[in-house]
Amino acid sequence: MKTYLLLMGAAALLTACNSSPKSTDQQNDSSQVSSAAGNDLNLPAPDTTASKNNFSKVIGWPEGKTPVAPAGFTVTKFASGIKSPRNIYVAPNGDILVVLSNSERNTKEKIANALSGKDKAEVSGSSANTVLLYRDADKDGKPELQTTFLSGLDQPYGVLIIGNHFYVANTDGLYRYPYQTGDTKITGKGEKIVSLPAGGYNNHWTRNLIANADNSKIYITVGSGSNVGENGMEYEVRRANILEVNPDGTGEIIYAYGLRNPVGVDWAPGTKTLWTAVNERDGLGDDLVPDYITSVKQGGFYGWPYSYYGQHEDPRLKGKNSELVKSAIVPDLAVGSHTASLGLAFYKDKKFPEHYQGGAYIGQHGSWNRSTLTGYKVAYVPFKDGKPAGKLEDFLTGFIANADKSEVYGRPVGVAVAPDGALLVADDVSSTVWRVAANK
Repeated sequence: MKTYLLLMGAAALLTACNSSPKSTDQQNDSSQVSSAAGNDLNLPAPDTTASKNNFSKVIGWPEGKTPVAPAGFTVTKFASGIKSPRNIYVAPNGDILVVLSNSERNTKEKIANALSGKDKAEVSGSSANTVLLYRDADKDGKPELQTTFLSGLDQPYGVLIIGNHFYVANTDGLYRYPYQTGDTKITGKGEKIVSLPAGGYNNHWTRNLIANADNSKIYITVGSGSNVGENGMEYEVRRANILEVNPDGTGEIIYAYGLRNPVGVDWAPGTKTLWTAVNERDGLGDDLVPDYITSVKQGGFYGWPYSYYGQHEDPRLKGKNSELVKSAIVPDLAVGSHTASLGLAFYKDKKFPEHYQGGAYIGQHGSWNRSTLTGYKVAYVPFKDGKPAGKLEDFLTGFIANADKSEVYGRPVGVAVAPDGALLVADDVSSTVWRVAANK
């Protein structure tokens, strides 16, 4: 009870108050990433006049062309021809669930860009709002069965199976359905067990899910409803948070807050520590503010909207909630400004070479508000003893077709490790789930 009051009190306080490279390969920008802890990061000065929009144009993958993995790996299609595969979940029995959903932004800028043909970076039209099931019983990387597991949803993202229940996080709430191991279709009626604030700034409609080791708690990610609270913090209640609830939806607490848009979540191998991938704010220049991955401390405040990367005050909110800013936690690792790092999965299998075991894979959907494209790849960072133990590396690249023209083949989002040890990558705009397997 004391913890609950502490966290709710903190939540109340929060509420009250130029040229591009011509190479088609993804380029590393040393100013965009850090191999050290966040408090050692050398950040540029913020500039509220320097924000740039540079929407990528998706041209699709030519026949026979795939993303590029390091030597010793092979990339193939696991699934294709499906509208906007956004997230991937591996069920306890090995079934692979692929969540089909996309942004339905309706801002004036979005409509104008779509009409002019400028913004080709997103999947157009209504969200598919469907979860597909794939079963690869012989683990050869080619599913023998594909079914529509559940449809008629509302911008789903996170899914989860606990015992005899299937959970799905729509943008407006957490829903629970009857489920039996081996089911290929949900037929029972669902119930809404947690209401959530729907939608959000730009793409902050996603609500991800993860359970703890004994399935006694569920964690729900909820992004902010604005860039930096410009609509008023009264509209940010229960946003920019990771919420914790019981499996029946009761007992909600704010597990961590001040996380502008947490999306990917996973448990670091060998620990009881939750990690998340977070999208940071816009409007402070090309190299601010870095997206990051971080361990999540219960009751922790991570800065949004008043500060970033610890106590760096946002100039648009300077002097506001200074006492709260003093408590802001410095994230563990920067992964590049405006990279839209959404997917996060730790590799807990042994099929990959040793260097690629135990570390974190990060699906970077790619920038739209930076003069030079960044992201558009799956990155990897080695881990040791539950902490980053090396530099951020490119793992799956080749998504940028022509940087000068801002043309891309696809945009990676969710990542997951399949039962056969392969890495699955959802490429939403190309309607494909890629499979990256180590050569035997």
